[in-house]
Amino acid sequence: MNGGIDGLVERLGGFMGAGDDYSESSLVIVGAPMDLTVSFRPGTREGPRSIRQASYGLEEYSIDLDRDIREVVFCDAGDVPVLPGSVGESLRRIGRAAAEIMAGGRLPVFLGGEHLISLPVIAEAARFYQDLAVVHLDAHADMRDEYLGERLSHATVMRRVAEIIGGENIFQFGIRSGCKEEIEFARRSGHLYCNQLLEPLAECLPVLEGRPVYVTLDIDVVDPAYAPGTGTAEPGGCSAAEIVKAVHLLGKLNVVGFDLVEVSPVYDPSQRTALLAAKIVREAVLSFKKGAAS
Repeated sequence: MNGGIDGLVERLGGFMGAGDDYSESSLVIVGAPMDLTVSFRPGTREGPRSIRQASYGLEEYSIDLDRDIREVVFCDAGDVPVLPGSVGESLRRIGRAAAEIMAGGRLPVFLGGEHLISLPVIAEAARFYQDLAVVHLDAHADMRDEYLGERLSHATVMRRVAEIIGGENIFQFGIRSGCKEEIEFARRSGHLYCNQLLEPLAECLPVLEGRPVYVTLDIDVVDPAYAPGTGTAEPGGCSAAEIVKAVHLLGKLNVVGFDLVEVSPVYDPSQRTALLAAKIVREAVLSFKKGAAS
């Protein structure tokens, strides 16, 4: 059913509107339920399941975009079987799945899981697409060189990305938390917009136009009033409406990959975090265009 990706993922339950034909799909959703380096409250391994489940509470039709998700030929391939206790092997498996998707010219949409799952996906995107830029939407800079002695952590993921593509190719929005060292590094090496989202994002669109862009979205970029179900909630974020608008703005670019991470449903009995995440994924599926490999 899933062609070359069979054996790399496990079929569990699909996102609403997703088909079963991997070979005909231009976009592929994959879960990465890894939860090994979370530094405060664990639980993100349940993120992919909760987002898929919540998606069935939404309509297939987007009023904002005047499009129906059933018009898109995409599939939900299931979850990467991450290995409990092994960060390295889990990242390797996620990277293999990402490489398989991109090798066929498809757009990967990864559901986390902790933010470290973005690292192998972005690393593969950098191999497939020259001059890759990364748009990072998050409450936290994630630019520490190490955290508690570990260089591979959800608190260091963007520092590792900077080592792959160069800090000047990272554009960070909504950041409102970080240690002094990492904020100074982010300001010095890249494009850091603290406590700001829509206005600087709109201003950066001409700079990013024409380049392949990978988008990584940590749900905690949204204020915990709207999205409490995350491990390291940080007050003072954007609204639910603003993050959806940000996805629409990013749809003007050549997005070649996307992930949504750090949904931790155990901290949100209302399920509004998962529901917002599902809406973001729906709008992303409808907004993002498949890029051509360079």
